[in-house]
Amino acid sequence: MKKIIELKNITKSFDGQVVLDNINLDIYDNEFLTLLGPSGCGKTTTLRLIAGFESPDVGDIIFLGENINNVPPYKRNVNTVFQRYALFPHLNVFENVAFPLREKRVPKAEIESRVNEMLTLVALNGFEKRSVTSLSGGQQQRVAIARALISSPRVLLLDEPLAALDLKLRKDMQSELKKIQKATGITFVFVTHDQEEALSMSDTVVVMSEGRIQQIGTPVDIYNEPENAFVADFIGESNILDGIMLADRKVSFSGHVFDCVDFGFEKRQPVDVVIRPEDVDIVSEEKGMLKGVVTSVTFLGVHYEIIVDINGFKWMIQTTDFVDVDEHIGLYIEPDAIHIMRKSQYSGMYGDYSSFSMEMDEIGVLEEEVMEEVLEEAEVEHGE
Repeated sequence: MKKIIELKNITKSFDGQVVLDNINLDIYDNEFLTLLGPSGCGKTTTLRLIAGFESPDVGDIIFLGENINNVPPYKRNVNTVFQRYALFPHLNVFENVAFPLREKRVPKAEIESRVNEMLTLVALNGFEKRSVTSLSGGQQQRVAIARALISSPRVLLLDEPLAALDLKLRKDMQSELKKIQKATGITFVFVTHDQEEALSMSDTVVVMSEGRIQQIGTPVDIYNEPENAFVADFIGESNILDGIMLADRKVSFSGHVFDCVDFGFEKRQPVDVVIRPEDVDIVSEEKGMLKGVVTSVTFLGVHYEIIVDINGFKWMIQTTDFVDVDEHIGLYIEPDAIHIMRKSQYSGMYGDYSSFSMEMDEIGVLEEEVMEEVLEEAEVEHGE
């Protein structure tokens, strides 16, 4: 697969604070790549560097083999779809989409043909004369995408374009964006803090934290083989415990010895043990590898989310089997459900559900949304 963009040893700071710390990333032709991470991790700054809205303090941005560090945004063969769409309210749908071509003085007949092609691609046939202010959020987003694609960029950058949509429309648009990317063959670089969004849409996921890339891989690899406790916790729910590798495929944690499938660690090396909530089976207490007491049960429609106290460590289990609060149960874990990670700076920070509740989760989401707004305002002040 052809390499389109290379970020080489990129460092970027604002007011003395390092936002990107020596990152390296390759982006390929016809790839749907997602930059995923919490607020302040550097994902939007990475996008803005590719677009040309910011310049790196250190490092090189290579586009099709050429350094574009000093190339202005309008001369880069990339387009951007912003979270707030940036449509022209005084122009109708047709003219919003046609605007880039009119700026280039493309012949009228060609403009009409290409705009109609784009509106067909984004399922907005018949909307040509509509005012963009009369459209729904999802329809406005489609107009913004059509306008960005009509110039046939090699790369389309999307900065959290689904953030303003309601949940159902957001899911619909995830599917639509993937279809559009496959239909056009254009490389998409998508920014989000939504893990489900990243996993469902992407060919490649780049997980970021504190200005560094933590892991690059397919959605399956990122979910099943996280490289550290941050990735394991950020991508879905995870029980993360302290363990000791006794030998290849043999690990000790929670006071017991378990078979696993990992190898290549030193004997008695301290490790982080990751077990996904859906990979734990509830059995009777006498048949359990581990034994604990249920402290919380939440019904989520498809399954129950159960918190179990095992020697003071709170596990999360997702199951279709009902158990009640205060019930004593056993846990059974298959060897391939146990994933071993080397210790990192994030060890001990995640994976215990002692303070977990749906309310705390919702508060966290609200705090993240507020932080996103603050960061966006700060970026504007730095020359957006």
